[in-house]
Amino acid sequence: MRLLIDHLRQLVTLAGVVRKDGIGTTWDDLGIIEDGALAVEDQTIVYAGPTAGLPLDAKYDRHLSGEGLVALPGLVDPHTHPCWAGSRHNEFAMRAEGKTYREIAATGGGIRASVSQTREASLEKLAADCADRFRRMLALGVTTVEAKSGYALNTDGELRMLRAIGQAAGRTPQQIVRTFLGAHAIPEGYDAEKYTSLIVEEMLPAIAAEKSADFCDVFVEEGYFNADQGRRILIRARDLGFGLRIHADEFAPLGGAQLAAELGAASADHLMAVDDDGIRALARAGITATLLPATTLFLGQANYAPARRLLDAGCRVALATDYNPGSSHTENLQLVFSLACTTLKMTIPEALAAVTYNAARSLLRHRNSGALLPGYRADVAMFAVEDLPAIPYHLAMNDLHWVMAQGLTFKAPLPFPEEI
Repeated sequence: MRLLIDHLRQLVTLAGVVRKDGIGTTWDDLGIIEDGALAVEDQTIVYAGPTAGLPLDAKYDRHLSGEGLVALPGLVDPHTHPCWAGSRHNEFAMRAEGKTYREIAATGGGIRASVSQTREASLEKLAADCADRFRRMLALGVTTVEAKSGYALNTDGELRMLRAIGQAAGRTPQQIVRTFLGAHAIPEGYDAEKYTSLIVEEMLPAIAAEKSADFCDVFVEEGYFNADQGRRILIRARDLGFGLRIHADEFAPLGGAQLAAELGAASADHLMAVDDDGIRALARAGITATLLPATTLFLGQANYAPARRLLDAGCRVALATDYNPGSSHTENLQLVFSLACTTLKMTIPEALAAVTYNAARSLLRHRNSGALLPGYRADVAMFAVEDLPAIPYHLAMNDLHWVMAQGLTFKAPLPFPEEI
């Protein structure tokens, strides 16, 4: 099938961002085309340029008018935890009364609370809930999602979570990237060393045998896994063919960023407490720094990741929601786009690159996702706004009009999109 979208108010291709591999984004790098057009064939973009430049003899099966719309690459959320059961709204109430995230976790809340509820959930329930969360993301313009396990912390449960994510992925046109995060916390009955051995000797080989994850992630942090334990897990994961990601330097600078650089991880995430040595290591190694400002906001903290220091050092910066039941209960990557411009002091071009191409880069999907160029997936988010800055300007509101994922077009905004 061939589809034409023409007379877009603005077509934002990110052509220059792709050429520069996401480093040092300016307005000139966004490749904005006034009165733009997109032609799609077999789920792939075959033309991205001015409407006036369309081949006159081209035949199209479907036509959509882009009048009054700004088209961006489909948004990419490279750090989410969408597979879990139960709720932790009671912890939100506790935080509103002055308890900290760490205090709640120390009394049996936090990640362990979700573990107990998720272990009891069936595969069918986990898959259905995860699919609903993917659809809510799609209704906000997100066409690629990284989805982590990590709320079971045993071999059977982590495998069940990854299978559920896989089943949910089959119910959406979005591109879903699965990440094994067994090293999310220390389960009851284990210390960090004993549990690290379980991950290395049993869990990783079992997941590799099923081919149920693309990446392996580790939470390198005080009270969780130290750098040596993280290194042991990630080296084993790399040997088994997984890509590498790290929850790094969220609460304290424990060398997570340096470990990401040492091992060539695809991404180092959080980084609220990263130090200058960690920033330099990420920049030298070309590791994407994935920042999660909604987490800081949701926890009522002020220690936002040092985006400007990272950018000024030459780091590639991505943004994500960190969607999860405890510390960032939002699927809204558009909100994160806005927060980057306000709390992280990023420019609009920097923030846009961070929720599109750079986010895809952190998932190693940047060869076909995160830009609107010939050869890329037909993943497009079209907003009914005056121009690009109006999108992050409208805080926490959804001006999405259409979203296209793999060439399938959905009318928005809806909580559960229906194909048109």
